[in-house]
Amino acid sequence: MSFDEDIALDADGNGAIADGWMTARGPHGGYVMAILAQAMERAAGRQARSLTVHFLRPPAIGPVQTQVTVERAGRSMSTVTGRLEQDGKPVALGLGAYAGAYDAPDVGELPMPDVPPPSAEQEPLPGAPPFTHQMIMQPRFGAAPFTGADASVVGGWIGFRDGRPLDGPAMCVMADGYYPAIWPRLTALHPAPTIDLTVHFRAPLPVTGPLLARFTSKLARDGYFEEDGELWTADGTLVAQSRQLALLLPALG
Repeated sequence: MSFDEDIALDADGNGAIADGWMTARGPHGGYVMAILAQAMERAAGRQARSLTVHFLRPPAIGPVQTQVTVERAGRSMSTVTGRLEQDGKPVALGLGAYAGAYDAPDVGELPMPDVPPPSAEQEPLPGAPPFTHQMIMQPRFGAAPFTGADASVVGGWIGFRDGRPLDGPAMCVMADGYYPAIWPRLTALHPAPTIDLTVHFRAPLPVTGPLLARFTSKLARDGYFEEDGELWTADGTLVAQSRQLALLLPALG
């Protein structure tokens, strides 16, 4: 199935968790966020500028329901809340700001790192979960997971293999697309489910992929770590920034 089919909602906000997005700890967090983002953007009728989603529990494969409220629809910006449920239980809660561009000066820059361009090679990353088979993932930053490296940085080129344009829901997947930035520092697999993920959309959408994504982490403490992301289009436009807080669970095995 296509990504659009996997996040599809009917007129009443009903959809389903598809089986192609599972990880060891349930469905991919960015994918779950994309379903709720789809419902919230549809209600707002505007592009997302900021979207935060808290993940309450991992859903199972099967039907889900979205509930969306436009808390305020101003002339320039709308504020929207959303709720994703399964079997009557909350799965994810969202809060988003939706607006167009303002007539204001551009100040500062965040230049794209100089890395080799994406190649024609489309093989999935070794050991990656099945959902990566529908994605372009070509590493350009950081060491391999669980190698005891001295830096918490990962990333590279990312997009959909079918060339689907990257809109708001798709950007949620891209912002959570790589394995956790903390994993290269470790020497064993520690599951890292997301607690909350915020995406700031910094350019008009949709854009054409693949994007260059870089994710970093500074501190893991008490079983939690943060991760910051930056995503650029191939022409060097910063299109999104992200931050998430995630758990760092005991090593498997």
